[in-house]
Amino acid sequence: MQNETVKLSRLVLELKPELYPFLKPVELNTTIVLRDGIDGLSREDADEIVRYSIIKHQDLQLLQ
Repeated sequence: MQNETVKLSRLVLELKPELYPFLKPVELNTTIVLRDGIDGLSREDADEIVRYSIIKHQDLQLLQ
């Protein structure tokens, strides 16, 4: 399967919709490249990607 580029918002809505209200717009707008596409992800994979996105945006805020 080919790489697939998606916004975090789509990933969350499809795999972890209960998290959507807790994420900031900047986090939801994050572009994610998925090696095996969104169909190859588990809910646990989605958890890990969401955690990484939150940490990434927190780090960026600290650097500003």
